[in-house]
Amino acid sequence: MDEQHAEHGDVFAERRDRLAAWRETGVAYPTRYQPRDEIGSLQAAYESLEAGQDSSDVRRIAGRVVARRVHGKLTFVVLKDLSGELQLFCQLDALGDERYAALEHVDLGDFVGAEGTVMRTRRGELSLRITSWELLSKSLRPMPEKYHGLTNVETRYRKRYLDLAANDDSREIFVKRARIIAAIRRFLDDRGFIEVETPVLQPLYGGALAKPFVTHHNELNRDLYLRIATELYLKRCIIGGIDRVYEIGKDFRNEGVSFKHNPEFTMLEFYEAYVDYNHVMTTVEQMTAAAAETVGALKVTFREHEIDLTPPWPRLTMRKAIEQETGIDIGAEDARTVTDLQARIKEKGLADIVPLAPAWGAQVDDLFSECVEPKLIQPVFITEHPLETSPFAKKTPHDPRFVERFEGFIAGMELSNAFSELNDPDDQRERFMQQMQDLADGDETAHRLDEDFLEAMEHGMPPTGGLGMGLDRLVMVLTGAPSIRDVILFPALRS
Repeated sequence: MDEQHAEHGDVFAERRDRLAAWRETGVAYPTRYQPRDEIGSLQAAYESLEAGQDSSDVRRIAGRVVARRVHGKLTFVVLKDLSGELQLFCQLDALGDERYAALEHVDLGDFVGAEGTVMRTRRGELSLRITSWELLSKSLRPMPEKYHGLTNVETRYRKRYLDLAANDDSREIFVKRARIIAAIRRFLDDRGFIEVETPVLQPLYGGALAKPFVTHHNELNRDLYLRIATELYLKRCIIGGIDRVYEIGKDFRNEGVSFKHNPEFTMLEFYEAYVDYNHVMTTVEQMTAAAAETVGALKVTFREHEIDLTPPWPRLTMRKAIEQETGIDIGAEDARTVTDLQARIKEKGLADIVPLAPAWGAQVDDLFSECVEPKLIQPVFITEHPLETSPFAKKTPHDPRFVERFEGFIAGMELSNAFSELNDPDDQRERFMQQMQDLADGDETAHRLDEDFLEAMEHGMPPTGGLGMGLDRLVMVLTGAPSIRDVILFPALRS
């Protein structure tokens, strides 16, 4: 007997007995209950119905039983569907002895369908005065208590179905998530972007610096990788003449978990020909604002901060952001090598919080991540990143150590990453070769040489601006959810 059986053994046995009796009637688990009204639509349609008034309108509803109380010849049952809750007003005289007595065998969590007239009780409760009802599905295990919900966080993530059934706030997050993603699709579709689907199983992973998941295809007798990004395939679409292209889908990275990391996550990537990363910044802030307005307002509360998403958002170079926060000018002569930069870090008393990195670009990235990123509360674009950490971005005209790349931050969390995309195949090959050297030096996240992609680039790729945005993190911000596990229906957990 499992833990839940042991804890609720008597209840489980009793409900099993009721199920057995229901099966004997020959009508257990019916296949449909139609026609049916959404409960929310009745709440709206009869909002003006006065206390004690009966509309005489016959309606049919169905939902899960979330409350039941008996008062002699009158029983109140509350049904809940996705749109709301409604009370069933169950009278002995209206149902007859047999059907009224059968209500005693209805348990919390059961699914019930009922027909009757819409009325409002003398106490003002909108109800359905039922003339018939039927059991649609039996709940053999007890549900979480209605008014306190499911509060154990671990159980909420592992048994999401209980979380959704018991916690209105949790269910609303996933309704909003769907609306946010739909709004992003509308935004891009209205601007002429074409949605495509690219391989999840890839012969060579690429498009990001990350460690992949590896699997094996038996018939082909070769290892394949779960994609870490859609970038290189979407760029092939740009090369092929689809000037505005996007994909919303799952990416997979074999890394740690945190409040903002899950090994399987939903990513938006889009690419637009003939624009640079400045144009992409404007698109991102407008798209985010459109998604926010779909589910609420441009001012949201996230992790105890009030965030104002109103465009335009500030643009700040990484060099300036680091200098403002630490006093270190990464572009100065005394910080141009990794040794010099690490000396500046030690001089500023930051060596205890900034890990030492083997290369200048990685050291800049660590300095920014530890000292600047957590303090970027309001929306901001951090531009001009180190070349070494950005193998697919064009160099800035004024300093080849930096590239035309931005990351969008909100509440100390990166939400978007974008480039003026590199379209010079010779330069791209050089970047790949440097990444291969990093791989040989032990960097498991370094990018591998992709000859097929280089061949595609050699056919000509127009100037392009591209974006990657983590949609799980965007949903976190727009719904106020503190953890990525709150916005992914079935997050990865330890066994």
